[in-house]
Amino acid sequence: MKLKGQHIFVTGGAAGIGAAIVLDAAQEGAKVSFCDINLEGGKAYEAELNSKGFQAMFHEADVGQFESMEKAHKAIVAKFGDVNGAVNNAGVNSNADPVLMTDAEWNRFMNVDLKSVWHTAKLVLPGMRKAKKGSIVNIASIHARMSFPKFFPYAAAKAGVIGLTHNLALDEGIHNIRTNAVSPGYTLTDILEKWFATVPEKRAESLAVQVMGRMAQPSEIAKVVSFLLSDDASFVNGADWIVDGGLHARFA
Repeated sequence: MKLKGQHIFVTGGAAGIGAAIVLDAAQEGAKVSFCDINLEGGKAYEAELNSKGFQAMFHEADVGQFESMEKAHKAIVAKFGDVNGAVNNAGVNSNADPVLMTDAEWNRFMNVDLKSVWHTAKLVLPGMRKAKKGSIVNIASIHARMSFPKFFPYAAAKAGVIGLTHNLALDEGIHNIRTNAVSPGYTLTDILEKWFATVPEKRAESLAVQVMGRMAQPSEIAKVVSFLLSDDASFVNGADWIVDGGLHARFA
């Protein structure tokens, strides 16, 4: 129960890694609020969690729009009080050509995958500063260090998330607010499983490069996030935790 009594807020919490983070934080005793653009899925997950005795609240929000996030933040604070720990998990993939991608496509993508991290910080930091304590965890990716062709916007955004993490750690450390990043590798979310189902040969290719002979479960990423949110990580600040089973250590 390392998060007992804490209010943890997770973006993109209705599915995948975000849903696993919501569940793990709840199991660790936190009051958990989460947002997502998936209204139906978010409401269903909220009901499921509350039926199991957890304290959970869902609010629909588009992380790429500050006004939408501000509305969600007001609602969750009204119910659970100021946010003690925030997890910026929401994001989308981008497979684009650097010549063909338009300014509008770039801006829409960056609003979700990078700018939203600032939006969340802007909303939760006043309460954390007042409490003189808090933790922010930003979900980055191993794509910040290595990537695939056509992933240039995604790699750029995730590298930006790590840079933003460093500066938030520097700027907010004086207030006893810690900011860290988590960079997952291959993780068996529903989205990845559906993609593997359409191109089965890619599953074999992906498994072939895994140092531990398998890919991560979302719960394994979530447990690292809960640690960073907790007082067990009281002197961990400005770090990027790579959770990829050792993939980053492999020679290409």
